[in-house]
Amino acid sequence: MKKWLIGLALSVAVLAGCGNGDKQTEQAETKVEDTASGQASAVEEEHRIIAGTVVIAQILDRLNLDAVAIPDTIKELPSRFDGLPDIGNAMDPDAEIIKSLNPTEVLSVSTLEYDLKDKFEQLKIPVDFVDLTSIEAMMDEITVLGERYNRVEEAKLLNDELQTEIDAVKVAASDKEKPRVLILLGVPGSYLVATENSYAGDLVRLAGGENVMAGQDAEYLPSNTEYLYSSNPDIILRLAHGMPDEVIKMFDEEFVENDVWKHFNAVKNGQVFDLEEELFGTTAALNVPDALHQLEKIFYQ
Repeated sequence: MKKWLIGLALSVAVLAGCGNGDKQTEQAETKVEDTASGQASAVEEEHRIIAGTVVIAQILDRLNLDAVAIPDTIKELPSRFDGLPDIGNAMDPDAEIIKSLNPTEVLSVSTLEYDLKDKFEQLKIPVDFVDLTSIEAMMDEITVLGERYNRVEEAKLLNDELQTEIDAVKVAASDKEKPRVLILLGVPGSYLVATENSYAGDLVRLAGGENVMAGQDAEYLPSNTEYLYSSNPDIILRLAHGMPDEVIKMFDEEFVENDVWKHFNAVKNGQVFDLEEELFGTTAALNVPDALHQLEKIFYQ
């Protein structure tokens, strides 16, 4: 389209004749360039994106994309989002507020699709549930977003940075013995076992660990301490979510009151680690390198 416009402008200049052909051609080209640039800017301004989660907001920032609203959070977000209205909790956003902001698209995460899809459909709010269930999926989604919003270079740069860090950790772990790892995901009142298909399981695999719950289809499984004991993990990782302090206290009580735990070699050898919620969420995030380096220290200290 841009080439066609330039061609048309050149034709007009030739037909005009006179001795100012070169000058008129230059002016015509400049006008077409300005028009094309203006059209691109107008298209970009048409995007009214709502960041449905903190990770989505962080990805938008790295892609140099603005938003019209953000989720309610105590976490510090990039300064470009200062002063924006919030849509409430990411897991249960205020659909009426979202509707009033007239977004062209709400970006949330696939793990919330079951809970939020009907609400958005009823109000005819356009939404895309981004897949952040693994690091590879997140990087694929970054590429897609880069293409959708004309941020291909930014997306490639971000993915290249992530891949460089991932490769460095994989190389460091390649000549070391793989520790057998049990991952417990705790929420207030209960806990589950994370398989290799979970985000935490993905991190453990990339850091060189062997998940004792390998070969399972689900991301998380109910805990059976007798079965877990037979899996004989070298290391136990405990992830506290929701209310971390309360969950860690729950874990501590479980490990004291449930007699089975004291027979685990990992417990006997002091190889039980509580991981920070900030680094080890339930979905992939841009702090993958920091999470991998922390696991590297735990596995090979």
